[in-house]
Parts: sequence; C-alpha cells; structure tokens
Amino acid sequence: MLSTLMETLQKHRRASSIDMAHALDSTPEAVEGMLERLVQKGKVKKLPAGTACGGGCNKCDLSQVKLYEWIEPPSA
Repeated sequence: MLSTLMETLQKHRRASSIDMAHALDSTPEAVEGMLERLVQKGKVKKLPAGTACGGGCNKCDLSQVKLYEWIEPPSA
C-alpha cells in the first residue's frame, strides 16, 4: 500500500489525504500515518493549512484539507 501511495503522489505531485485515501480504498487517518513517515524520510512535504490543491474547483474548505506534496525527484 505504501508503494501505491508513493506512486499516486509522484504522479499527481500534490494531493489531499482524503483524495489519496479514496484512491487506496483506505481512511484518511491511515494514509496520513504513511505520509508522515514519508515526510520524515524527506520524500513528501505537508503543505500549510489553506494551501490550494491546484484543482481549481474551490469546493473544499481549505482550512480543513490536509495537502501533501511529493518533493523527492522521480526515480530514473
């Protein structure tokens, strides 16, 4: 599941924990646990509250959305 999470975030570069949980058929809490481990390893960055996802729909309450961004260069 961790490798699928990494692939998903690498592909989209930025995503919410809710969107990743839906993609993995999991819960946001479980995904956030894995994401925090990737943050500690320097592969992912948790973005500040209020950061826009870049989707442009403006349907989310940005203060409640937890966004993460892949920061490690893609593997060759």
